[in-house]
Amino acid sequence: MTNQSKKITLIGPFGVGKTSLFKRFVDNTFSEDYKSTLGVQIQKKVITMNDGSQLSLILWDTEGTIKVSEGRSSYLLGTHCFVYVFDLSRIETYENINTQIKYLKEKFPNTPVKILGNKLDAVNIKNVEVTLKDLQVEYDFLASAKTGDKVDELFLEIAVDLVN
Repeated sequence: MTNQSKKITLIGPFGVGKTSLFKRFVDNTFSEDYKSTLGVQIQKKVITMNDGSQLSLILWDTEGTIKVSEGRSSYLLGTHCFVYVFDLSRIETYENINTQIKYLKEKFPNTPVKILGNKLDAVNIKNVEVTLKDLQVEYDFLASAKTGDKVDELFLEIAVDLVN
């Protein structure tokens, strides 16, 4: 198999850690300095798959928006997988998440959406799991860009899913 490229778009509210996840995965770095993303940052990371083939993940780190529908739709076009990021320590970033995911799935019915709760290092996981269950929030991963916990697993799962 030749080297394929797949566009992964990180979306979600302001300050949830999209850029930190992006930098943790691409460069294995983390910074406490918060700088709001304006527009979009794009970087590539090449992954070698189990069969020896290579997959280029083109990561789009988009500016935060309160509603997905308020973001620039041009950033979303051509996406092979969305990663919707919310902040486990700020309930306001996920109390209306189901509406946001529904919008994405209606607008892009053939594009998978991975839902990731970030900042696992900053919360009591048992309390958060109860809140997520009460709000009926489904998620794929609970991760920490700060510690790196589950970040690589997220992107590697996406890579495998996109190739298969």
